Amino acid sequence: MPLDEAGALRAYGVLGLGEVRPGDDVGALLAESLGPPGAGVLRDGDVVVVTQKIVSKAEGRLVPVDHDDPSAKRALVESESVRVLRRRGDLLITETTHGFICANAGVDLSNVGDGWAALLPVDADRSARRIRAELRRRLSVVVGVVVSDTFGRPWRQGVTDVAIGVAGVAAVVDLRGTLDATGRELVATQVCVADEVAAAAELVMGKDRAVPAAVIRGLPPSWLRDGSVHDEVVRGPAEDLFR
Repeated sequence: MPLDEAGALRAYGVLGLGEVRPGDDVGALLAESLGPPGAGVLRDGDVVVVTQKIVSKAEGRLVPVDHDDPSAKRALVESESVRVLRRRGDLLITETTHGFICANAGVDLSNVGDGWAALLPVDADRSARRIRAELRRRLSVVVGVVVSDTFGRPWRQGVTDVAIGVAGVAAVVDLRGTLDATGRELVATQVCVADEVAAAAELVMGKDRAVPAAVIRGLPPSWLRDGSVHDEVVRGPAEDLFR
């Protein structure tokens, strides 16, 4: 059986970024790893996926917290939330100021120094736009950028990476009004391609390999447009059957 090379999607981990610190320019660090200009490592139409952790570190979204004090972490989570939806032991499901529903408001103690916690970027769409602009300035390429983070899912075990910010790539592709393979009109299908790209990138980044960025190649050109997780993905309470 032949494979569809024309529809192939490729994912590459980005090596050599090193430790990211407050004040670093993530776009500049990526350009140094993927450059020099004209080398062709990064191409027009690629999508660069970067983890929330390095964006948060670069933007100084680090706060001190005693890892051995559950009440201190709980207070930090609540300070990053607009409301708490569920509690079970040390686990809180909250709505963040961004509108995300996630565990512990995205407050993360992994891959940061002891005694510190990483918070979500204030505006991950804006973070993605800055990284995209810097890659274009330094490498003369037009790419999409996705800022990814790890989320759990209701009713399903395990975690997966999703997009919390995008630039230059669609967050959602609306297929309503188009025809399926049998000729029937699609009436409800909207595909969150940004989440799918983030999940694909995580397969080559991993959680324990110190590879905090990836390049996804082969997305349809029609997906490469202005996008926003805030505007396209976050579901408002009026449309949510579970809030």
